[in-house]
Amino acid sequence: MTTSASDVTTEAAIGAIVAAHRGERGPLLEILHAVQAELGHIPKEAVPLLARELNLSRADVHGVITFYHDFRDAPAGRTTVRICRAEACQALGAADLVDCAREAGSPIGGTRADGSVTVEQVFCLGNCALGPSVEVDGKVLGRMTAERLRSVLGEAVTS
Repeated sequence: MTTSASDVTTEAAIGAIVAAHRGERGPLLEILHAVQAELGHIPKEAVPLLARELNLSRADVHGVITFYHDFRDAPAGRTTVRICRAEACQALGAADLVDCAREAGSPIGGTRADGSVTVEQVFCLGNCALGPSVEVDGKVLGRMTAERLRSVLGEAVTS
């Protein structure tokens, strides 16, 4: 079996992150967040490395990664759009925003083939009074309309 440069980089990054959290109790979540921050996602090859380093089963590590929707197993697009689907936003038209994103060619819960946009659903951005709300690259936008969302997605594709 050959080892690629990206495997070595992933292993080195994970080793450094685990070392930084070595003395903590139950550090898996913090480590996963750090891995995603460093690598942009949690690659599949990270699961056995983390399991070995933390003396956990692969199933334990995989279970935590798949339970929390914030963890990605592939890099996000250049722009990340998160559509709030909580009750207040849902009552104000969040379903229309999801339909708009799909119609614009952005898969919900995935990344466009060209790598330009990742669209995710979340359940509360804490902006209920200004719903429906969308978060674009960390910036929360309230009173979102399908027209404005089409504009956001269009800009993301062309940038």
